[in-house]
Amino acid sequence: MANDIVNVEPDDSLKTWGWVSYILHLIVAIGAVVPGAQASVLLLLIALVIDFVKRDDAAGTWQASHFSWRIRSVLWAGLLYIVTSWLWLLLFIPGWIAWSLISLWFLYRIVKGMIRMNDSRPMEPKDVI
Repeated sequence: MANDIVNVEPDDSLKTWGWVSYILHLIVAIGAVVPGAQASVLLLLIALVIDFVKRDDAAGTWQASHFSWRIRSVLWAGLLYIVTSWLWLLLFIPGWIAWSLISLWFLYRIVKGMIRMNDSRPMEPKDVI
């Protein structure tokens, strides 16, 4: 029976949590870009909580940069949405353009992070923002 126990390395567990978070972020990012496919903000909040909780476990590993990458992506996108929200009051088109660009930028960051994580590579320091 003791041989039936599967030993999961900490990196494997972190990578699994990282994938869960990236997939939740991806669902939200696609929902933000595809008209009519809005995903719940709850998914984004769940992913953000995962990232904040597991970030300390990833300290000192190549995956630490991914947890920070996802947290910064959400915080920057949120800030940009708030800063540009006044554009919706002026006219529909400027607000739509601004939020579309922010959403595309967010989707790009999530896909870029997923590609690097799939290759077991950290985010590079130049990729901070």
